[in-house]
Amino acid sequence: MPVAPAAPAAGAAAAPRRGRGATPAGLPLGGYSGTSLGLVVLWLSLLVLLPLAAVVGKAFGSGWADFWSAITSSENRDALVLTVLLAVGVALVNAVMGTVIAWVLVRERFRGSAVLEFVIDIPFALPTVVAGLVMLALYGQNSPIGINLYGSRIGMFVTLLFVTLPFAVRTVQPVLIDLDRDKEQAAASLGASPPVVFRRIVLPQLMPAMSSGAALAFARALGEYGSLVFISSAIPHKTEIASVIIYGKLQAQGDGPTQQAAALATVLLLASAVVLVLLDLLQRRLARHD
Repeated sequence: MPVAPAAPAAGAAAAPRRGRGATPAGLPLGGYSGTSLGLVVLWLSLLVLLPLAAVVGKAFGSGWADFWSAITSSENRDALVLTVLLAVGVALVNAVMGTVIAWVLVRERFRGSAVLEFVIDIPFALPTVVAGLVMLALYGQNSPIGINLYGSRIGMFVTLLFVTLPFAVRTVQPVLIDLDRDKEQAAASLGASPPVVFRRIVLPQLMPAMSSGAALAFARALGEYGSLVFISSAIPHKTEIASVIIYGKLQAQGDGPTQQAAALATVLLLASAVVLVLLDLLQRRLARHD
């Protein structure tokens, strides 16, 4: 005789079912949680939000006309364009080369790899002014290797590559370490070539980390000053970047120069914010395709 299934308990029947993509309902903040959240908001406000608001307020303090005039003057406009172009180029190059270096460190271990690991972190440890002196000693007018990049955009580009490379490498490297290689081995056993395996299996998993590293390199290059002040020579309309102009305006003091410096800083802030928003959208899109 067939046995009828047991009726579910009342508590079990009342329990809601959660789908795979469902998220648990938020819980009310307790006393300690509320205090922690308030402390975090206060700390971020004092260190981040209020200073940024002060800069933006100063930039528009004299009205939109003065803000627009500050960022569209010939010298300031050329400096902003050069700064953004250098930052974009550095981000793209480091996204590729940083991934290659991370791949070698993780997948191609060799004798002396620990030394290479140490060398990659040197730009992190060096003060930016010291990094500028290092690049000037190697690529300056008295270059020991006969390459003079002083006062050139190429010299600025190489210097920015030097100070931003660790961001790209150290962002991709942990992802490569934790990558599950079963899919790669399965694809290789089915006859896929190494380039196809990398393009179809590995690269999609690395894209979020690569884009994060590129965004960090872009943001660092956008506001870099110390490492460029020596190698660039700050020639107006040629090698003068936005941070150099901002520093010069602040040294001049007065309401006019300070407002112009704040206007340029606001443009750099906006560029960084746009990159962060685009990065977030890209990561969300890649997460949906996983």
